[in-house]
Amino acid sequence: MKQFDCIIIGAGTAGLTAAVYAQRAGLKTVVLEGGIYGGQITNTPDVENYPAIDKISGFEFAMNMYNQAVKFGTVVEMESVTKVELEGDVKKAYTASEEYCAKTLIIANGAKRRKLGCPGEEELSGKGVSYCATCDGAFFKGKAVVIVGGGNTALEDAIYLASICNKVHVVHRRDEFRASSVIVESLKAQKNIEIHYDSVTESINGENKVESVTLKNVKTNETETIEVSGVFVAVGLVPDNEMYAPVKLDKTGYIIAGEDCKTNIDGVYAAGDTRTKTLRQLVTAAADGAVAANEAANYIRM
Repeated sequence: MKQFDCIIIGAGTAGLTAAVYAQRAGLKTVVLEGGIYGGQITNTPDVENYPAIDKISGFEFAMNMYNQAVKFGTVVEMESVTKVELEGDVKKAYTASEEYCAKTLIIANGAKRRKLGCPGEEELSGKGVSYCATCDGAFFKGKAVVIVGGGNTALEDAIYLASICNKVHVVHRRDEFRASSVIVESLKAQKNIEIHYDSVTESINGENKVESVTLKNVKTNETETIEVSGVFVAVGLVPDNEMYAPVKLDKTGYIIAGEDCKTNIDGVYAAGDTRTKTLRQLVTAAADGAVAANEAANYIRM
């Protein structure tokens, strides 16, 4: 058993920011992460909307956060949390090899990629179906691909893919994008991008690899099949919070916590994409991390 003042689950922007603030507040802090540090931002080629930083890659941004947290003394363990015990004065988090105990715990596990749920998606996952354009885009250099989604991430991914792929089809179920106007304008300026409005992915087709996709127009019900080598899915995120019961969740599965990041359990906080909020961006994740750590420090001092 390892004893700390604060356990942070998740090494994304919220978790690593919380670690910096917790350590600076004098709390002995451990961050537990089952994937890679940095979270979703590591998949973004260029970050251009973080205050005071003109432009930086998502990977470099994540690396800088990690190095800063470690510099202040944070212990980072690359282990997945399998179980938690949150009630009582001592909070516990279990991994396959260790038990961690602390007076406070911050849930900063982010959210996972939403899937399409269409035929062929599961069968061809890793065989042309991908959820990370920057991770897998290079495999489709000079080929035709589809990206499904209409938000900032989807359009940024499409612009990135257009720089290496011969043709990029953007599929969006509505007649206008949800992304920022700057990104939309940049997308429409790309000559090798074709936009399919009011369309959904009916199926992803192929035997041992992606060979085509069938699209359906939601207004006319007409279908068309496009020959492509890859399908990139960017249709948002979904929370993964069932493990944290009895923390209260909203009807969509996000942890109910306000701007103070407090959950319904004393000493347990939620920061970043995992909690109920209207804007999920780097800057709001960082703000949550700072607030949660400050609240944790105040709780210990009470």
